[in-house]
Amino acid sequence: MFGVVGPWLEWTGVAVFALTGALAAARRGLDPVSFALLAVATGVGGGTLRDLLVGARPVFWVADPTDVVICITVALAVFVGAGRFPVEAGEGRRRQAIVWADAVGLALFAVTGTQRALSLGAPPLSAIALGVMTATFGGIIRDLLAGEPPLVVVSREIYVTAATLGASTFASALWLGVPLTPAALIGVAAGFGLRAMALLHGWQLPTFQPRARD
Repeated sequence: MFGVVGPWLEWTGVAVFALTGALAAARRGLDPVSFALLAVATGVGGGTLRDLLVGARPVFWVADPTDVVICITVALAVFVGAGRFPVEAGEGRRRQAIVWADAVGLALFAVTGTQRALSLGAPPLSAIALGVMTATFGGIIRDLLAGEPPLVVVSREIYVTAATLGASTFASALWLGVPLTPAALIGVAAGFGLRAMALLHGWQLPTFQPRARD
């Protein structure tokens, strides 16, 4: 029923998240090895957590190093190219690039993570949760390694909610009988669309407000 989404979707997600890791390294003015470390950790971090939790052995990038090669290639390309921007303009552009590339990677990994979990026999609700973890954990690792507050907890931004929408939309489309590739594209569009609208319009979720003591 679930099949396998073409590797192009997974590779695209890895490349986009690796880009955010490399751009975070550029913001910190790090060396090329650190660029590669942040890119690899961001690109494969979420999928590693997913595979460990679902019991997949070996972890995907250990069995096939293509994803690591993609991450390192992206990191070196950013190291060479990021310095072309003036310092003042470059900082703002890199920050915006990180936020929007992260939104794309979030949507892609929410779907590919869910599909991977489904293909390994996880129930739909568990697969959705694993898809959300795949979509968010790499960004958490990136922000922690770069000394930044993780986007997941930095504010009331719609972030995990967007990943959840993408993963659940994809799983629901499969359940309704939509073919795999269209279902994946629908899920990516839903997750990215919500995240993009939140960024453009400042949408936020309400936060817990403890009651003041009498």
